[in-house]
Amino acid sequence: MDALTLLHERSSMGKLMGPPPTPEQLEALYKAALRAPDHKEMRPWRFIEFSGEGLARLGELFAEAEFREDPHADDALLVSARKKPLRAPMVIAVIAKVTPDVPKVPRIEQVISAGCAAHGILLAAHALGLGAMWRSGKYAFDTTVRKGLTLDDDDEVVAFLYIGQLAGRHKPLPDHRIDDFVERWT
Repeated sequence: MDALTLLHERSSMGKLMGPPPTPEQLEALYKAALRAPDHKEMRPWRFIEFSGEGLARLGELFAEAEFREDPHADDALLVSARKKPLRAPMVIAVIAKVTPDVPKVPRIEQVISAGCAAHGILLAAHALGLGAMWRSGKYAFDTTVRKGLTLDDDDEVVAFLYIGQLAGRHKPLPDHRIDDFVERWT
């Protein structure tokens, strides 16, 4: 697959199944991530892989977050939270390791760099024939989840990337009009 086809055809896949990526596939995913734009070569990223029992542990963190938010949460909500990571055989949390007060490299640039690393993983997954979905939602910002992932105060969860084998069909890609998004100053 050439690079432009990859960029033009990548899409999120919500239906994923096992097995998880192989060690060789994971190496390719991380190599792609590590090519993200990186001002001053700070490498402001950290990746946490969840598979097997790790997915259940992440689900427990999600359920703890729900219970902390509402101690009267019903069992159905807690069960649903526990199941969320099980929608794929692997989840990779992409963390922005932000170093505050770096001259010429503001916080936002470090977070965006980690976002580019996450996008690199998605593109590499598609190129390898894997399915992937970028999820974030409230758990990315929850204090219980942040503590469970041992994040520093300045760190940010950029994404929970759900990765696995394709279990559904590709949805049709929307056709966007470029002129709806581009302003030209000539």
